[in-house]
Amino acid sequence: MTARVQGFWKSLAKALARALPALLAAALALPAAAQEVTECDWRATPDAIPEPWEAHSRSFANGNVRLALLDAIEPAAGAFHLLVLSPPFDSLGARQCRIVGFDGAQGFAALDFAALSAAYDPATGLTFRLPGRLWLPEQDFTNPLILIVTVNQATGAVTARTELGGE
Repeated sequence: MTARVQGFWKSLAKALARALPALLAAALALPAAAQEVTECDWRATPDAIPEPWEAHSRSFANGNVRLALLDAIEPAAGAFHLLVLSPPFDSLGARQCRIVGFDGAQGFAALDFAALSAAYDPATGLTFRLPGRLWLPEQDFTNPLILIVTVNQATGAVTARTELGGE
């Protein structure tokens, strides 16, 4: 083999070695279950908001939308959820209440509320991005992710999805 061909193969091997972690992360992507947006239940209690409340709750859209971190304590590897209070308002003036979790009572292994970011697009509404981690029991480790929640105040729709990445 010529030196040029050997150099090509060495470069290719190095590139593959650098790409291997990303390829493994993609292969171990989030399970088929999707994050859920549900009506508020037992998880949405004031004692589930970690102290200090000021650090784990924020309002947006002139106070019409509020997000709060919830720590349901159990299951320990998936105890964190996101509380969303948003329009529409009912006949008594109360906002709708939604919880974003991963799958049923399973939440996220971590949600970094301090890193919460928000953006507004008139076509879709408020979009929140929140880094976190999801416990993958089959592999016995957590995977970094970005939780993306969109609140459309006009329609009342609250949607959620995740992307690999973060931390």
